[in-house]
Amino acid sequence: MLNGKKIVLGITGSIAAYKSCLIIRELIKKGAEVQVVITPAGKEFITPITLSALTHKPVISEFFSQRDGTWNSHVDLGLWADAMVIAPATASTIGKMANGIADNMLITTYLSMKAPVFIAPAMDLDMFAHPSTQKNLRTLQDYGNHIIEPGTGFLASTLEGKGRMEEPVNIVARLEEYFSNEDIKPLAGKKILITAGPTYEKIDPVRFIGNYSSGKMGLALAEECASQGADVELVCGPVSAKMSRDYPNIHRTDVESAQEMYEACKAIYPTMDAGILCAAVADFTPETVADQKIKRTGDDMIIRLKPNPDIAASLGKMKRAEQKLVGFALETNNEESNAQDKLKKKNFDFIVLNSLRDKGAGFKTDTNKISIISAEGRKDFPLKSKVDAARDIVDEMVSTFNS
Repeated sequence: MLNGKKIVLGITGSIAAYKSCLIIRELIKKGAEVQVVITPAGKEFITPITLSALTHKPVISEFFSQRDGTWNSHVDLGLWADAMVIAPATASTIGKMANGIADNMLITTYLSMKAPVFIAPAMDLDMFAHPSTQKNLRTLQDYGNHIIEPGTGFLASTLEGKGRMEEPVNIVARLEEYFSNEDIKPLAGKKILITAGPTYEKIDPVRFIGNYSSGKMGLALAEECASQGADVELVCGPVSAKMSRDYPNIHRTDVESAQEMYEACKAIYPTMDAGILCAAVADFTPETVADQKIKRTGDDMIIRLKPNPDIAASLGKMKRAEQKLVGFALETNNEESNAQDKLKKKNFDFIVLNSLRDKGAGFKTDTNKISIISAEGRKDFPLKSKVDAARDIVDEMVSTFNS
């Protein structure tokens, strides 16, 4: 279960640091790639050259690796890793992690980590049992970290273990257990088309008709589907927003106009299990596009528009019985009736409604307030981050596969 996984191993200043060599050996034996990040105190217990010989990678300890301005990027490490393991984790490091005291490379890497973090405490029993240590461990649990309880090897639900660090073979076994459970994902084997962002309809080489869509909602949906095991085909209009990390199961096609998005979606959707049409597609485009920049010659200018292809309606007609199709409706008035009308006309399984009248919803925000409308009724959700809203939408789609 660890074959091909990228693991950051954090080592702190504990007598148990020598056991990190055994952890590295086990991880590499299982097919993992290991990058060591060690605290200055950790180097007092085990030498970086020993660790480097095992991992075949330079050990990272300081922010700046040389005096020529070369520096180690904790942000890049946070994006690179599939998991971070901190073993041994001293009481001092645990306290810094719980309180965000970023005074060394290991802590800054932890604070930048996008992947799950596993912590194996190592200290004497009195230090482990001290209320401050227990409080810090519970704080780290509340933050979503996995504590490998000393003396048990199980992911902690209660912190009752001894102070001694868990044995390396058991630490690696817990990682395998985690990734084994992770592999059972609701959308494993599914192919999902997602559209995101605006479209730009050219007037001339420097001007266009567009909208305020940032693409954040569509990108969040792509990440959530990928996290739940789907192979994602992301057709994306011109956006500056970035995904939080690289996903090997997201294939991105960048387009500019509604016509380009239509052609891409029409080609992709027949092989998909579902489509989520989140893009804010322009309904109209200029009849003619000037080859050169249009100069101002009078007091007014008339641009004649023609309809763009209706992507949602076209995919709704193509949709097979086993396929799913999810639409979006951003409204300013008569929200529910407009959404219900679109639900039927476009042959959606459900439609995600949001209103520009709701504060914090719509374009350019990091939050959204949605309602999900289907033939079964309406579900309203409170204002949430777009990441959390994406999870609600994808969970609803998963339920349609299971119904």
